Amino acid sequence: MDKVLLGRTGLSVSVAGLGCGGHSRLGMAYGHDETQAAEIVSAALDLGINFIDTARAYGTESAVGRAIRGRRSELVLSTKCQVGRGEEMISGPELVSSVELSLQRLGTDYIDVFNLHGVRPSEYNHSAEELVPVLQKLRAEGKIRFLGITEMFGADTNHDMFQKALIDDYFDVVMVGFNLLNPSARNRVFPHTIQHNVATQIMFAVRRALSQPEAVGALIAELVDSGEVDAGVLDPADPLGFITAYEGVDSVVDAAYRFCRHEPGATVVLTGTGNVAHLQQNVQSILAPPLPPALQAQLASIFGRVTSVSGN
Repeated sequence: MDKVLLGRTGLSVSVAGLGCGGHSRLGMAYGHDETQAAEIVSAALDLGINFIDTARAYGTESAVGRAIRGRRSELVLSTKCQVGRGEEMISGPELVSSVELSLQRLGTDYIDVFNLHGVRPSEYNHSAEELVPVLQKLRAEGKIRFLGITEMFGADTNHDMFQKALIDDYFDVVMVGFNLLNPSARNRVFPHTIQHNVATQIMFAVRRALSQPEAVGALIAELVDSGEVDAGVLDPADPLGFITAYEGVDSVVDAAYRFCRHEPGATVVLTGTGNVAHLQQNVQSILAPPLPPALQAQLASIFGRVTSVSGN
């Protein structure tokens, strides 16, 4: 397993990270029980993945805790707390309670990266003014080691929240949506994270539009209508078929993971699944060489202006 430094944290992490949310939630979204979900986490550790990302909202913290029992020293653990509850925001004391509950469910004395989760642009000021000081106090107490923040990419596809958060520079790790259909983080996020040695968790590398061929056609039509993709440059019957025409590119999903893995500014590429064989296949793609330069140039030409979709 290839390793990289997690930015200014100095932690050594696998380039592939196990995401315990997404559509699968370690298979629990499809009926797996906690024992089966824990087996996925154990398999990831056995593959050399040492970065595990979960969250209170995913319902997978206890499964992760079961899997890492006796193996805590092997991994870097990331979890999160949602900051918004409809029209309300969580308070500082509620955040403390959430951290304590996460520690309990994960069966650990400390969390390596604790993230404010799914922060919308309108929620950032409260997060910075009321919640960051709480996290800093928890860090001083040794309950968390580093601060993180994640965007609500589905509703903030142009990374507007990060235009504030990255300037304030409170966070050691950020979770950002990035994929070959919407590479806007290349200009809106990564220049700043690189400059300040802030690590990135890459989410949405592969979502519905890149894993389900029937979904991509409607999304491409939407992008043509918005003027973000030029009409006529893609085959309506197989819009992404050109990707696998390149030698050595096994599938659209393979290309999608490789696209993210080798992007300057990408630290850990998250992959989520409830199936060990699927996990192994995704890791193989993340560890594969960069895409052919001609394909990278073609993708940039077609999708380089896209900011309006997440790929979900």
